[in-house]
Amino acid sequence: MKVLLMGHPNVGKSVVFNRLTGVDVVTSNYPGTTVEYSEGSMLVEGQEVTIIDVPGTFSLNFRDKAEEVAVNMLDKEKDAIVISVLDSSKMERGLYLALEIMEHGYPLVLALNMWDMAKHKGIKIDVDRLGEILGIPVIPTMATSGEGISELISSLKVAKPVNVKDVRERLGITT
Repeated sequence: MKVLLMGHPNVGKSVVFNRLTGVDVVTSNYPGTTVEYSEGSMLVEGQEVTIIDVPGTFSLNFRDKAEEVAVNMLDKEKDAIVISVLDSSKMERGLYLALEIMEHGYPLVLALNMWDMAKHKGIKIDVDRLGEILGIPVIPTMATSGEGISELISSLKVAKPVNVKDVRERLGITT
């Protein structure tokens, strides 16, 4: 099994990666590191799972080399599960990318990272309702403290492709 960690730059993907794999990676955007990716593994119920920390991207319509690498990795790993990591305090931005990934037919789990920041800003998110609307597991996480990581791992077992037409219908989108 392969898991791709995808999301915008600076949403904590590398911290989630470190929590999942125990491998240290550069978590800053130093020159020359944004196009690199990291690969590690973890055991889930005795099965080895490969985790790939994909370069940050805002969309699957790439505009720069880092985004092109991210899109190419997604295209290459057709059987992967994707964990879409979002900044919980700026969800609108990340949901667009998550929906694009869903439209490509990948099993998806949504990690609402930086959950503490959203709460601190007074942002309230009905996680259960969001999961119902999207038809995917939605897990609040604080990767820096490890909160939600075990739930994220457990959610991989139930991740499956979603019919985006159904999601659009639940959202009332007719186009």
